[in-house]
Amino acid sequence: QVQLVESGGGLVQAGGSLRLSCAASGRTFSPHTMGWFRQVPGKEREFVGRIMWSGGSTYYADSVKGRFTISRDNAKNTVYLQMNSLKPEDTAIYYCAARSSTDIYYSTWGQGTQVTVSS
Repeated sequence: QVQLVESGGGLVQAGGSLRLSCAASGRTFSPHTMGWFRQVPGKEREFVGRIMWSGGSTYYADSVKGRFTISRDNAKNTVYLQMNSLKPEDTAIYYCAARSSTDIYYSTWGQGTQVTVSS
Protein backbone atom coordinates (compact mmCIF):
# COMPACT_ATOMS: atom_id res chain seq x y z
CA GLN A 1 0.00 0.00 0.00
CA VAL A 2 1.44 3.32 -1.08
CA GLN A 3 1.15 6.29 1.23
CA LEU A 4 1.56 9.90 0.23
CA VAL A 5 2.65 12.54 2.71
CA GLU A 6 2.60 16.23 1.87
CA SER A 7 4.73 18.82 3.63
CA GLY A 8 5.88 22.39 3.21
CA GLY A 9 2.65 24.26 3.75
CA GLY A 10 2.43 27.35 5.88
CA LEU A 11 1.64 31.04 6.04
CA VAL A 12 3.14 33.38 3.47
CA GLN A 13 2.51 36.94 2.36
CA ALA A 14 1.06 37.68 -1.03
CA GLY A 15 3.81 37.67 -3.64
CA GLY A 16 5.83 35.12 -1.71
CA SER A 17 6.77 31.55 -2.48
CA LEU A 18 6.37 28.12 -0.99
CA ARG A 19 7.49 24.68 -2.08
CA LEU A 20 5.33 21.72 -1.24
CA SER A 21 6.65 18.19 -1.20
CA CYS A 22 4.82 14.91 -1.57
CA ALA A 23 6.76 11.85 -0.52
CA ALA A 24 5.60 8.35 -1.35
CA SER A 25 6.31 5.37 0.85
CA GLY A 26 5.28 1.77 0.84
CA ARG A 27 5.52 -0.82 -1.86
CA THR A 28 7.30 -0.13 -5.12
CA PHE A 29 6.12 3.25 -6.29
CA SER A 30 5.70 3.68 -10.00
CA PRO A 31 2.69 5.81 -10.75
CA HIS A 32 1.58 6.87 -14.19
CA THR A 33 0.71 10.39 -13.10
CA MET A 34 1.07 12.52 -9.99
CA GLY A 35 -1.34 15.36 -9.47
CA TRP A 36 -1.75 18.33 -7.18
CA PHE A 37 -5.17 19.52 -6.12
CA ARG A 38 -6.44 22.10 -3.68
CA GLN A 39 -9.61 22.63 -1.75
CA VAL A 40 -11.12 25.44 0.24
CA PRO A 41 -13.58 24.24 2.91
CA GLY A 42 -17.08 24.37 1.53
CA LYS A 43 -15.91 24.44 -2.08
CA GLU A 44 -15.17 21.76 -4.64
CA ARG A 45 -11.71 20.36 -4.99
CA GLU A 46 -9.76 22.10 -7.73
CA PHE A 47 -7.16 20.59 -10.04
CA VAL A 48 -3.85 22.45 -9.87
CA GLY A 49 -1.57 20.47 -12.14
CA ARG A 50 -0.02 17.12 -12.89
CA ILE A 51 3.22 15.51 -13.94
CA MET A 52 3.81 12.27 -15.79
CA TRP A 53 6.11 10.11 -13.74
CA SER A 54 7.90 8.83 -16.82
CA GLY A 55 9.06 11.66 -18.99
CA GLY A 56 8.07 14.45 -16.66
CA SER A 57 5.63 16.31 -18.88
CA THR A 58 3.46 18.72 -16.96
CA TYR A 59 0.07 20.35 -17.29
CA TYR A 60 -1.39 23.18 -15.22
CA ALA A 61 -4.68 24.78 -14.50
CA ASP A 62 -4.99 28.24 -16.03
CA SER A 63 -5.29 29.75 -12.55
CA VAL A 64 -1.71 28.76 -11.67
CA LYS A 65 -0.01 28.60 -15.05
CA GLY A 66 3.19 30.62 -15.07
CA ARG A 67 3.32 30.79 -11.27
CA PHE A 68 3.40 27.14 -10.15
CA THR A 69 5.84 24.46 -11.25
CA ILE A 70 5.60 20.73 -10.64
CA SER A 71 8.70 18.58 -10.63
CA ARG A 72 9.63 15.13 -9.42
CA ASP A 73 12.58 13.21 -8.10
CA ASN A 74 12.10 9.62 -9.13
CA ALA A 75 14.94 8.38 -6.96
CA LYS A 76 13.32 9.90 -3.87
CA ASN A 77 9.76 9.01 -4.88
CA THR A 78 8.89 12.63 -4.31
CA VAL A 79 6.96 15.21 -6.28
CA TYR A 80 7.19 18.95 -5.67
CA LEU A 81 4.96 21.93 -6.19
CA GLN A 82 6.87 25.19 -6.39
CA MET A 83 4.48 28.07 -5.88
CA ASN A 84 5.61 31.59 -6.73
CA SER A 85 3.82 34.93 -6.82
CA LEU A 86 1.26 33.59 -4.40
CA LYS A 87 -2.10 35.29 -4.12
CA PRO A 88 -4.65 35.25 -1.30
CA GLU A 89 -6.93 33.20 -3.56
CA ASP A 90 -4.32 30.44 -3.52
CA THR A 91 -5.19 29.80 0.12
CA ALA A 92 -6.39 26.21 0.42
CA ILE A 93 -5.51 22.74 1.59
CA TYR A 94 -3.21 21.24 -1.01
CA TYR A 95 -3.28 17.53 -1.77
CA CYS A 96 -1.10 15.33 -3.89
CA ALA A 97 -2.49 12.24 -5.54
CA ALA A 98 -1.25 9.32 -7.59
CA ARG A 99 -2.83 7.59 -10.54
CA SER A 100 -1.63 4.30 -11.94
CA SER A 101 -1.74 3.37 -15.60
CA THR A 102 -4.89 1.34 -14.98
CA ASP A 103 -6.71 3.93 -12.88
CA ILE A 104 -9.36 6.14 -14.38
CA TYR A 105 -9.17 8.46 -11.42
CA TYR A 106 -6.49 9.33 -8.90
CA SER A 107 -6.67 6.49 -6.41
CA THR A 108 -4.14 7.39 -3.74
CA TRP A 109 -4.27 10.67 -1.86
CA GLY A 110 -2.20 12.40 0.77
CA GLN A 111 -3.61 13.97 3.90
CA GLY A 112 -3.15 17.51 2.67
CA THR A 113 -1.15 20.52 3.79
CA GLN A 114 -2.53 23.96 4.52
CA VAL A 115 -1.33 26.94 2.52
CA THR A 116 -2.43 30.36 3.70
CA VAL A 117 -1.56 33.50 1.75
CA SER A 118 -2.11 36.78 3.56
CA SER A 119 -2.83 40.02 1.76
